[in-house]
Amino acid sequence: MEIIFYHPTFDTPYWIAELSKKLPGANIRAWVRGDNAPADYALVWHPPVEMLQGRTLKAVFALGAGVDSILSKLKAHPEMLPLSIPLFRLEDTGMGIQMQEYAVSQVLHWFRRFDDYQAQQRESLWQPLEDYTHDAFTVGIMGAGVLGSKVAESLLAWGFPVRVWSRSRKAWPQVTSFAGEGELSAFLSGTRVLINLLPNTAETAGIIKAPLLAQLQDNSYVLNLARGVHVVEEDLLAALDSGKLKAAMLDVFSREPLPAESPLWRHPRVTMTPHVAAVTRPQEAIAYIARTITQLERGETPGGQVDRVRGY
Repeated sequence: MEIIFYHPTFDTPYWIAELSKKLPGANIRAWVRGDNAPADYALVWHPPVEMLQGRTLKAVFALGAGVDSILSKLKAHPEMLPLSIPLFRLEDTGMGIQMQEYAVSQVLHWFRRFDDYQAQQRESLWQPLEDYTHDAFTVGIMGAGVLGSKVAESLLAWGFPVRVWSRSRKAWPQVTSFAGEGELSAFLSGTRVLINLLPNTAETAGIIKAPLLAQLQDNSYVLNLARGVHVVEEDLLAALDSGKLKAAMLDVFSREPLPAESPLWRHPRVTMTPHVAAVTRPQEAIAYIARTITQLERGETPGGQVDRVRGY
């Protein structure tokens, strides 16, 4: 079995060594330009077109939860990866618990009014504030995939009403599910904290814009954990300045690193992190990849395959 590996920032020798332990019969090599030798599987992140083009592969694995970088290249170079070759993504591999930690910590931060107390501290103001109540602090999650389900589960444990909006209706205990464009307004009107975990598709790009934000409750919050292209940044800033939104927490941006001239850096009610909400954890990812390749070699149908028409 021949496996080629390419990631511009990962510790490639470490990944190859650990994968070799899990797949002792495989020959795993780092791909370099000019390597046209046969391969059965490709493990990639932002792969050059020539790495995949013309190969007869059994499967390709994206080394992350998102596959938009590969799908965007396929629009310009459809010959890079024929539809007959399965594309897999890392469904969880440790990302679920990281998303839970991030979402719960931020929702609790807003719920306990720590942002307001921080503002008072800057003014040397000692003033206890009225508590928020759980029943008036509904959390709405856009995107009900693996990560969305994990975040919903963790917030329920803290007593928050939770709702989700997705392409298809979900039957999750204690979670109110909304589906499709026709139910988006109803989903938004009852949401106090909007968490974005949507996949990056043509339909979802730019979805968080002025008309959507206007349907949220006044003094709502936005937490973007998916992709920067989902948010129209000018509209988000306008909603913050008007008071429609009370605060926003952003982990992802349309341009990364975020340019120094972006007003998001300086807005008093925007908090940000540098795309660290959930990162690939090598041991979990390696175990998943090895298990999935083993299943494929046995002729089984493992989970995690991307529907390239839907984009996730």
